[in-house]
Amino acid sequence: MSLIASIVVALVALLHVYFLVLEMFLWDKPAGLKAFGQTPASAAATKVLAANQGLYNGFLAAGLLWGLWLGAEGFGVKVFFMLCVLIAGLYGAATASRKILYVQALPAAVGLVLVVLSRAA
Repeated sequence: MSLIASIVVALVALLHVYFLVLEMFLWDKPAGLKAFGQTPASAAATKVLAANQGLYNGFLAAGLLWGLWLGAEGFGVKVFFMLCVLIAGLYGAATASRKILYVQALPAAVGLVLVVLSRAA
């Protein structure tokens, strides 16, 4: 169970690295425009805000990777950052797009459950 939990945590971290790249570097490029359903004008107007949001996603990824790097001693770090991702995903789904529930919150919830179960085993 521990290996599966670590794989899911790593996948959630990689997903947030992807969000960082989309929001910080590709926001006003074709990939970013398509991913977020933006027009070039709206992307230009919100580019700085998106970059800030991308930076926060990078911090979430760094925290999850730190927890993995710590191994068994990183249990609390992994739980904390998975909770942060889950809460951000729930908030995003409630305020921005329901799609965030499936793209961000659901993987975080699954990862959180697996991390906790791996500790109990």
